[in-house]
Parts: sequence; C-alpha cells; structure tokens
Amino acid sequence: MNESGPGWELRQGDVLAELGRMEDNSVHCVVTSPPYWGLRDYGVKGQIGLEETIEEYIAKIVEVFEQVRRVLRPDGTLWLNLGDSYAGSWCGNSMRPGGGSQRPGLPGFQPLDARVPPRNGYIPKGLKRKDLMGIPWRIAFSLQGAGWWLRSDIIWSKPNPMPESVTDRPTRAHEYLFLLTKAERYYYNADAIREPLSPATKIRITQPTFDRQTGGPKDNGTGNRSHRKALRNLHAKHEDENGKWRWNGSEFHTVPDSSIGANKRTVWEIPTHPYTGGHFATFPEKLVRPCVLAGCPDEGLVMDPFAGSGTVGIVALDLGRRFVGIELKPEYSQMAAKRLRATPWQTQIPEGSPSK
Repeated sequence: MNESGPGWELRQGDVLAELGRMEDNSVHCVVTSPPYWGLRDYGVKGQIGLEETIEEYIAKIVEVFEQVRRVLRPDGTLWLNLGDSYAGSWCGNSMRPGGGSQRPGLPGFQPLDARVPPRNGYIPKGLKRKDLMGIPWRIAFSLQGAGWWLRSDIIWSKPNPMPESVTDRPTRAHEYLFLLTKAERYYYNADAIREPLSPATKIRITQPTFDRQTGGPKDNGTGNRSHRKALRNLHAKHEDENGKWRWNGSEFHTVPDSSIGANKRTVWEIPTHPYTGGHFATFPEKLVRPCVLAGCPDEGLVMDPFAGSGTVGIVALDLGRRFVGIELKPEYSQMAAKRLRATPWQTQIPEGSPSK
C-alpha cells in the first residue's frame, strides 16, 4: 500500500516494479543502502541479498541501478552505501549500516529461507576461507562498467564500531559510500558541506610571506615558489561578519562568494546510531545529510529505493527537499510512513506529486 504526505511519497512493493512506474529523469538525488549479500532473510518474496553467488547478487544490484539511472536526472547523483563481508561467514560476519553482524533476537529477523541451502562456512568460487570478499568495490566497478561515472569513494569511519571476536586482524570500523553520477557534469554544491579550517591552516595562510607576494618570484625567507595561486592569498583579518573571506592584495579584491572552510574530505567520521523502532539496518542521519546537501538542490527530489525505516526521507524533508521511497517489506514501509508523517517538511508545498 502506497502512502504519502506533504513533500513525500512511500511506495511499498518490489523495487524493480516500482521503479518501472516512475518517470524518466525525474529524481535529483539518490541516497541508499541496498541489502547486503548473505546478511539476513527479511522473510519477503523477491528480496535482494539471498542470491546463490556473489555474481548473481551483483547482477541483481546492477539491474536495479539501471532503472535508478533511468529515473535519475542527467545532472543527478547517486550516493551508495555498501558494507563488506568475509568468505565463510555467511549470515555471521557481514556488516550492516550501524555496524556489526545480525542478531537473531532482534525484531523482524527471520531464519534463512528454507528454499536457500544452508551456507554457514560458504566459500564463494575464487575465494578462500577468511578472505575479505570486496563486494563494495566489485559492485562499484560493475556499475562503472555499466555506464555510471564513479566519482568518489568515501570512507564512513565509525568511532563506535561493533566489537568483533577476532584476534588475527583489526576490527573493521568503516564502510564505503560511493558517489556515482549519470553524466560527466552534474549538480554538486561543495559549499554546502565545507569543513571548518583548522587553526593550523588559518595560521599558515596568514603568514606575511604569502600576504606580500603577487606570484612568480621566490620567497626570500624559504626559497619556495610563491603559493599565491594555490592559496589565493587568504588572510584572516579580512574575514567579515558574514563569514566571507576578503582578498588581501592590490590585484584582487574579493574571494569568490563561498563560506569559510575547506572542501569536504573523503573520510567522514560518524558514530553509528541504531533506530529503536525495530529496524536494525538504519544508517545515521549524519551520514545522509551531506549527501542531500551536496547532491540535491532546494525542493529537489531525493529517492531511496531501499527505504527501510525512512531515514533518508527524514533528512530530505528536514532539509527542505522532497522524498520518494520504495520498500519491499510491509512492516518496514509502515514504520517509515509513521516516521515521515511525524517529520515537518521545511518548505512550501509545490504543486503536483513529490515524484514528479
């Protein structure tokens, strides 16, 4: 059953079927985390993640994202969160958003489908027991081969990872977030997610040697070539009350209009934040927020084809964007709809459906 509210729409059903009902080039930004391979059985026919082999799983993911690419605008972005697992650890050592392996006592957990052969100790062809399977990169390269632009591999670093009972390797404390695009040029608002400059950086760029130089000649103090072009001669004393940098030099007067800060880096340290409502594969809002801010314009449409408990939609509405989600499991769809109904949409309601 589909549900909707101001700025959002939630479609319950098979992801390929629901994507097939959406218009071409209608979505600005996709933020999602598909079911990981071999992690758990959600007890729903048509679910992804219980394929017999890695190759079958990857082929299914690529098939889904071919439809995602169709509905994505030419200037759209895809932010894809994926975790990895180890050969021989089927349904025991895969990592979910939020960290750690599945726990059979959690609400919503189902034993592996009886139609699927038991796979404890399963070793995929070409791998050895205890091999890291590299599934995120296998998928990333497969999507690249299918026509996506692979633009960035972002590390989601977890300061509070789930403990692991291993003594022959480090505890895994990260997952991947890939930025992929439909075209070479696309919408990306770098200023919206800039990081504050460190005190050391401010001191370095305000040294008098850089303030005096106009490019070309060597610095008498260090013998280095001028860094004027690279540093743009930023000077701390010219930071105005609006948080803008002013140029300190005779040739130029103002820095291009952007907030203070450095371009966001590719390691994002974000604690896991489990959701208490019964869905155990929730990634934190702080992970979704920069994706939406950078990848979707105001009042643009954000999509999550594996909506789960609706976290992407919560963030989208809070940031004044619209949201459309797809979720296979009815219980999770109801859970997400409840959360979305309780989230005010921080913008005026435009005419038409949020999926248009």
